[in-house]
Amino acid sequence: MRIAVFGANGPTGRHLTEQAIAAGYQVVAVTRRPGSLPVRPGLTVAVADATDPVAVEAALGGTDAVLSALGARFSKETITTYSASATAITGAMARHGIKRLLAVSSSIADLNWRPTGAYFFNHVLDPLVNRRLGRTLHEDMRRMEDVIRQTSLDWTLVRPSGLFENPVVTEYHTAETSADGVFTARADLAASMLRELEERRYVRTAMGVITTAVKPNVAKLIWNEGVKKK
Repeated sequence: MRIAVFGANGPTGRHLTEQAIAAGYQVVAVTRRPGSLPVRPGLTVAVADATDPVAVEAALGGTDAVLSALGARFSKETITTYSASATAITGAMARHGIKRLLAVSSSIADLNWRPTGAYFFNHVLDPLVNRRLGRTLHEDMRRMEDVIRQTSLDWTLVRPSGLFENPVVTEYHTAETSADGVFTARADLAASMLRELEERRYVRTAMGVITTAVKPNVAKLIWNEGVKKK
């Protein structure tokens, strides 16, 4: 199978690209920065801005499925990366006749998501980081979900919880709508997407993903994912 990966040179996209190639997929890595991806067997690089309908349509030629791991940084300003790219990608898929789409969103997109037993997260981190600092980002994630839901594609909205780095795939859990947990390793998120691509358990619905085998150091997570990235 030949798959297109958007955000292939991002933190999650790199895991997704590496795992897909290792599993035998032919990967078209769609990126604005082609020099950051080493050339190797199983990988084709397509240069495109994910919000540019013409460039996206050219990049998707000959692919069988699309996996989006696009991301954006927190900002006080209005964010449109997710919704604009979803509009361009779904339009191009429809014109090419490509049906299968998996797009990374967030558990925050589920307004009722509150992980069990996570008092500090639910009452301190979530209101401050996700609902306040990340408000404009998550608003656009919800707009992206609305764009995708309105299509006739075989879509899956992939909703991880707090993302962190772990070098290998571990044990993880998936659930419809959102999963009951605070953290998701990017390697596990990528693995869950590739498994869903084959198993099709969550077609035309949302799939929550959480890591169950390991947990991050919260202070280090905040530094790496918040302070250090700015």
